[in-house]
Amino acid sequence: MKNIIIFGASGHGSVVLDILESEGLYQPVGFLDSYKPKGTKKNGYEVLGTSYDLPYLIETFNIHGGIVAIGDNWIRRTIVKRILSIVPSFRFVSAVHPSASIGKDVQIGQGSVIMPGVIVNANSRVGQHCILNTLSSLGHDGLMDDFSSLAPRVGTGGNFKLGYCSAVSLGANVVENIQVAEHAVIGAGSLVMNDIPSNAVAFGSPARVVRSREIGESYLTGNRYRQRSTVTGDL
Repeated sequence: MKNIIIFGASGHGSVVLDILESEGLYQPVGFLDSYKPKGTKKNGYEVLGTSYDLPYLIETFNIHGGIVAIGDNWIRRTIVKRILSIVPSFRFVSAVHPSASIGKDVQIGQGSVIMPGVIVNANSRVGQHCILNTLSSLGHDGLMDDFSSLAPRVGTGGNFKLGYCSAVSLGANVVENIQVAEHAVIGAGSLVMNDIPSNAVAFGSPARVVRSREIGESYLTGNRYRQRSTVTGDL
């Protein structure tokens, strides 16, 4: 198996590790994380340093590629760009849990994570560095743009379009033929029945825009301590 590295030694990183081990396509050699001391153990694997250590680690461990295990879409985007600034030819791998159901003619971009129990129906396209979290579903002919995400138990109807860096939060449902534009966030438990514009926060049943949001604004509970990474990208 080819050696890979995981960027981010948080709880999300543990889930990604579990998917990779379940898939059995790659051999994780450890984590990179600037918030945990080098040598710290996570699920039996060491934190080997930060992204700045990549050139050394690639040579030392014969690293084939890696995956960014960061839940926040914008921070994940920032880390990917930082990695490519250090190693422009770096390969990103995807992780698809064996329990996921992937339909006919589905495309999954590099760096994306498909978690346990996910359903991706026929003719859908998942962009690069996306997250489909546990038990979420993407309806037929759906499109997730790069760095977008579906939280656990999100359900979407057919022909759904999710924009760049946008997120649908825990347990929300989206009817068919809906477009959520870039950098938008749908609140947990919402029912989306109309298109949502860019840079919007929408919530409720039916979901309505409650305010605008800044690009890169944190939206995940407990994520505030990592907000520095949106500026430095130093994972």
